Amino acid sequence: MDKKVQETFWKAFASSPFIMMRLQGASGHAEPMTAMLDKSAHHTIWFFARRDNRIASGGPAMGQVMTKGHDVFACLSGSIVEEADAARRKDMWNNAVEAWFPDGKDDPDVMLLRFDIADGEVWTSEFGLKNTYKLMTGKPIDADEAGHHALGAV
Repeated sequence: MDKKVQETFWKAFASSPFIMMRLQGASGHAEPMTAMLDKSAHHTIWFFARRDNRIASGGPAMGQVMTKGHDVFACLSGSIVEEADAARRKDMWNNAVEAWFPDGKDDPDVMLLRFDIADGEVWTSEFGLKNTYKLMTGKPIDADEAGHHALGAV
């Protein structure tokens, strides 16, 4: 994947860490999850979830990202597994997580899931004033000026 697109993705995702997750082949819709990121692990994201959550069983999964400013869009594929590292669980636990899981980090019904990203497709938008004007006036927009697109490892 183009390094610039990759860096843009991770920076935007870190400031708006929400992703719609769904197990591949499962019935039902994707659901929003708050991704927990590690700057040294750009191939993995984590989520806290209850054991009865629809993605808790793990397996092949896909996630869709649309960042807050609508400047980055991504579709990620990979696999979800339960994170067994107790130190990772402790390090990732924070007040925001506690708000969702008030029985604390030792609650046996709460699990830390790891999404190991195999690959992704990322689109970045760099609309700017010129293309915003074109959009509002119905003038043609050159796709090469509107942003970037990349496939591969994120």
